[in-house]
This record gives sequence, structure tokens and C-alpha cells, in this order.
Amino acid sequence: MALQFTIGKFQELYNTISKEIEAISHSNDVDYIKSKYLGRKGSLNNLFSEMAKIPPNEKKTFGQELNTLKNSLNTELENKVKTLKTSEAPILFDFSRPSLINTPGSRHLLSKTIAEISRIFETLGFNICEGPEIETTYYNFDGLNIPETHAARDFKDNFYLDDKLLLRSQTSTVQLRVMEQSEPPYRFVSPGRVYRPDAVDASHYFMFHQIEGVAVDKDVTFGDMKYVLRQFSEGFFGKDVKTRMRPHFFPFTEPSAEIDISCIICNGKGCPLCKHNGWLEVLGCGMIDPNVFSKVQVNTEKYSGFAFGLGVERIAMLKHGISDIRLFFENDARFLQQF
Repeated sequence: MALQFTIGKFQELYNTISKEIEAISHSNDVDYIKSKYLGRKGSLNNLFSEMAKIPPNEKKTFGQELNTLKNSLNTELENKVKTLKTSEAPILFDFSRPSLINTPGSRHLLSKTIAEISRIFETLGFNICEGPEIETTYYNFDGLNIPETHAARDFKDNFYLDDKLLLRSQTSTVQLRVMEQSEPPYRFVSPGRVYRPDAVDASHYFMFHQIEGVAVDKDVTFGDMKYVLRQFSEGFFGKDVKTRMRPHFFPFTEPSAEIDISCIICNGKGCPLCKHNGWLEVLGCGMIDPNVFSKVQVNTEKYSGFAFGLGVERIAMLKHGISDIRLFFENDARFLQQF
């Protein structure tokens, strides 16, 4: 009879699948067996197509046998999973062990440049001072002799947080904070980040780094400033570099000047880097304006001093021949590994 033949097939199929379940050695194989026999396209589902061939009075028994087989195999698979979970050792990872690829890191070029500049000035007797990046309009403008009508205070040229607070646009703010807290003499440099809403291009960025320098003592002269900045230029760019001063204007210094160095690529002969004039602008400087001294109660009859400021990114770009300021902040390992 068809039913007796089919029941025999059930037993044969059960024995075959049961042996495969018993042979499973890893939990990853359980899903494969389950899909092969109990899945939507598995062997047991194919048996349901036999229902049409079974006489009506035998269909009930056929269905019962089929369900019994299916349930028995599901139970065996569940028991196998439990057995494997207790016997398989968990995979443990020791996160303290070094990776297979061990690429040592290094300091960012801007950090190295700041450290190099700071070391040069430390050998000249300067200390290192820092100040807050969120500043008041007094320290960023008023105390530095920048009046309310000055274009540098325009809202479109600064990151104002409210009427009195902004992200500092220069590290000159630190000179006020240092001088108002102690008596002269002063000799310090103040590296740090500054912020200006410039349109980003190859030479401008909305955040960059500056180093402000200040020296105040009795009988400090313009010649002293020239000597210190000459020592810096030679220490950073090399002994062969030449320097020159050009008259300029800064609200917080008087007289003021800009320092140029002879082009480090063409040695002053003219090339695309120096726009064929042989000189590269590196920093601004000047004797501290008496109006600034009056804000911090420094006696101008007794003391005098100079201040200077330079852009770290510009200095690094000149020294290393970097043509685009954005490369500093893109975190491209190919660029950073060169330095």
C-alpha cells in the first residue's frame, strides 16, 4: 500500500537525517542541516507534494507521520545546539595585544612646528604662555587699541558668540592677560588656535595657529626686536637666510613693521614661491603702543617693549614647500607621513 511504503520512507529519511545531526561538530553547521531538510525548500516539505497521491482515507495518517518526523528532527537539532554550546570554548580576544600591523604614530607637523619655534625662543629667554580661545571683546579688541569703529571688529570677520564674547581672532589677547597679572619684565611667546570666518581655499582656513611674542623691560629698543627676530629666522630657516623690515601698521604697536626673509627656494633670485621678487613675508612686529601699556598699568616712562606675531601654518608651508593649507587638516596619512 502507498501508506506503508511512505511510512517506510519516513523511517529511512529519519535515520539518515538523525545520523547527520549526530555528526555535527560545530554550531555553524546546524543552520545548514536545518535549511537542507526542514527549510522551505527542504526534503520534508517536498513530501507534502505526496499528499495528492495518497488515498483520502490515508491522508490523515500520512500527515500525522510527517509532522511527527518533523517535530522529532527539530527536537534533535535543539538538543544538538545545547550540547554544542556547552562543549565549544568561547572565542576570546586579548585587546591588549599589539596588532599585526604596527604602524607607529608621530606628532602632527603643526605641533612639531610650534614646538620648534617655541624651543628657539626659549633659548632666547622667552617663556611659554597660553590663554583661552573664547575671549571677551575687551581682550580681543579694546585692550589692544582696536576701537569699535575698526574694520577688524566687523561681525562678518569674527565668530561672535554674543555681544561680548567671541572665538579669539589672534593670540595677542594673551599679552594683555599676562601683563595685567604681574609686573615687568616680561618675555614670553603664546602659541594657540585662532578663528576667523575666511572662505576656505589653498591659503585660508577658518581655524589656524598663531604664535604671539612679547618682550618688555627697561630700555628695550627697536634694535633689540630686530636682533631677536633675526635670531629666530636664522634658527628656523637656516643661517644663510636674509631678513628685511618693511613699514606697516598694527593698532597695538607703533612703530610697526613686517619681516620678510629671502626666498628659501631661490635664495632671493626670484621664483614662483616668492612671486619672483626674492622675498617671503613671515611675520608682523612693532614696539608696543603706549595705549596698550596704559590698559595694563605699565609705566611707559620706565618700561618699553616689542611684540610680534606669526602664523604657524604659513611658516610651515614656507619651510616645507606645502602649497595648500587644507592639507594640514584633512588627516591624509600619505601627507602626514612625509614629516
